[in-house]
Amino acid sequence: MFPAHRPRRLRTTPAMRRLVGETTVRPRQLVLPMFVKEGADAPVEIKSMPGVYQHTRESLRKAAVEAVQAGVGGIMVFGVPAERDAVGSGATDPDGILNAALRDLRSELGDATVLMSDCCLDEFTDHGHCGVLTPDGAVDNDATLEVYGEMAVAQAEAGAHVVGPSGMMDGQIGFIRNALDEAGLTDTGILAYSAKYASALYGPFREAVESQLQGDRKTYQQDPANAREALREVTLDLAEGADMVMVKPALPYLDIVKAVAEISDVPVAAYQISGEYAMVEAASRNGWIDRDRTVLEMLTSIRRAGADIVLTYWAVEAAGWLDRE
Repeated sequence: MFPAHRPRRLRTTPAMRRLVGETTVRPRQLVLPMFVKEGADAPVEIKSMPGVYQHTRESLRKAAVEAVQAGVGGIMVFGVPAERDAVGSGATDPDGILNAALRDLRSELGDATVLMSDCCLDEFTDHGHCGVLTPDGAVDNDATLEVYGEMAVAQAEAGAHVVGPSGMMDGQIGFIRNALDEAGLTDTGILAYSAKYASALYGPFREAVESQLQGDRKTYQQDPANAREALREVTLDLAEGADMVMVKPALPYLDIVKAVAEISDVPVAAYQISGEYAMVEAASRNGWIDRDRTVLEMLTSIRRAGADIVLTYWAVEAAGWLDRE
């Protein structure tokens, strides 16, 4: 005797599966990370991230327009400067590559997308750390906050709708919020990298930004073993005024995404990082997996875990596969 309840009835046709699908992915929920390199005269493909480029200012502008036309919800911009120093002075320079590129994009796109900026020093320092160092080589939390405040104001004045502090400094959200408000930039949002783990999957990104890092960032990024700590970080960032919170990386930390989504009263983002991208691209080029299906499955899993927003290097391509409604 067959049971009366047969779940397979709801899987019989594509139309049936579409009707009862619980989780959706839409282009508007995707944010495209982009890199712009100072002094570049042509786009340069990143070896470990095939299909992703270090852009010139002009090619960045063109690619950003294409992303907006595809329906992508936002763009996150990272700068690759020609010169670096101990305090990352290029980050606060109004004419530095990141701020110049933000002005380009805001002029081109206006409010047609959400323009986001990486508010961190690692791309701009000659030691590759996310902050200012003490004489003994440790990251000076409070001195770094001062620079973050200046950096956030410069980015907002250049046109960023949202700044993304990713350095995992204690108190960074409150400090940046105060700096923005004091500068009259009260409408600029903050996407807090609240749970950023010291992952082994950042390697391709470091190639993309030509990172000078020697050693690791374990003294300020989170231990992959810890979950409660992530919720504490999120709670603090919410109290300090974060407009959105993020978990990074995404796929290895879906349990954290779910836990954060359960306590957050603001939108939750997850960053599908460079190593996640590189692994899929490498496996698919070897014929081991179906690339497109894998990308959509991963994006769906991140949304299913509770992320409202997904930062992904596949944003434009995936947008072409997805319904916009």
